Amino acid sequence: MLGIGAIIGTGIFVLTGTVAAVNAGPAVVLSFVIAGVASVFAALCYSEFASLVPMAGSAYTYGYATLGEVFAWIIGWDLVLEYALGAVTVAIGWSGYVVSLLKDFGIVVPPALSAARGTVVTLADGSTVTAVFNLPAVIIIAIVTTLLVIGIKESANVNNVIVFVKVAVVLLFIVGAAHAINPANWHPFIPPQEGPGIYGWSGVMTGGAIVFFAYIGFDAVSTAAQEAKNPQKDMPIGIIGSLLICTALYILVSGIATGVVPYKLLNVPDPIAVAADRAGMGWMSSLIKLGAIFGLSSVILVMLLGQSRVFWSMSRDGLLPQFVNKIHPKFQTPYLTSIITGIGVAFVSALLTVREAGSLVSIGTLLAFVIVSIGVLVLRLREPNLPRAFTTPWGWFVAPAGAFSALYLMASLPWRTWERLIIWFVVGIVIYFAYSVSHSKLAAKE
Repeated sequence: MLGIGAIIGTGIFVLTGTVAAVNAGPAVVLSFVIAGVASVFAALCYSEFASLVPMAGSAYTYGYATLGEVFAWIIGWDLVLEYALGAVTVAIGWSGYVVSLLKDFGIVVPPALSAARGTVVTLADGSTVTAVFNLPAVIIIAIVTTLLVIGIKESANVNNVIVFVKVAVVLLFIVGAAHAINPANWHPFIPPQEGPGIYGWSGVMTGGAIVFFAYIGFDAVSTAAQEAKNPQKDMPIGIIGSLLICTALYILVSGIATGVVPYKLLNVPDPIAVAADRAGMGWMSSLIKLGAIFGLSSVILVMLLGQSRVFWSMSRDGLLPQFVNKIHPKFQTPYLTSIITGIGVAFVSALLTVREAGSLVSIGTLLAFVIVSIGVLVLRLREPNLPRAFTTPWGWFVAPAGAFSALYLMASLPWRTWERLIIWFVVGIVIYFAYSVSHSKLAAKE
């Protein structure tokens, strides 16, 4: 349940459509399979890391404890990309579903205020409008940031309800839209290649790298290694089980969506809503949109919460200034990190398209997986006697396969995404050598 709840979110509700329309066509189902296989390798390596380091802080804490400060900084800086831009991607998808739901009730949000800056929106009468910024995305980030500053104790019960709603929405779509499939929409299954990463087999691989975003969240299972009764048996069942269930759901949803709507028409922030409307699902269509909005809201909350905790962990180790650690006197939350993160995320979500944000999150996460997979092998050589609650099965195959598959998917992403990643890392390295090296706890010990 933990794994399925963390994994099902933006990937299935948002990126399914844009990858089908621009990269893979109906073969988006193969993109999901490829991303799922890479995720299994990485997840098993993650679990071994998690069982070594029984602390919060995700890959950053594992890296700090096992590979040293420089690698920890790289992973931490990388996680900013994963969590903050993950929240951006989800907020853009949330905006698409809210606009679509409001339209069902006769409320029209001006197209100029509900898409990425510069996006040309075609109206029903054939005229076009150029978007200025995405107002609903900014609004949801502001609401979630306020909740995080005031302090929200998201109980397991609330999370389980939202997991149930998300899975119910996905199943409702599968059952309700299947009757409207037109098999002609699946031909050609892999459209002929039109350029690098645009259809053909290279499009399927690029699609796999982008929909990889859909699998982010399984590390939530790996962080629970300490609570498992029998980690060596329970962890692989939890991880591989949740990944297999989610992959099956993703294949069904993307297959139905491309069967109901010609794939070139799915390049929208709310493809499942478009497919539900096309399938004539009536009131069920509005229900699906409402469920997607609930599900996406919880993902934004978790991602912004995770982001503020990573910043907090980095400042605890002296890698970021101490004011980041500041706790609100009344609410007892790390309010400054929450506010700074919220402003940054709101600004970016107003301007980027869901595809640009999703590609950046994928490349950042894939890089973290490369480091984690290699880190597992390094530790096997350096510290073979460390007590491991969970050991990756066939480690000498799984860890290199995890690193290689993540690198291969990274190589399939467009150069523009690589450029942004390189700029991000140059900024990170400058901050590290200008501030972090001399202020870290390790420097203080020396």
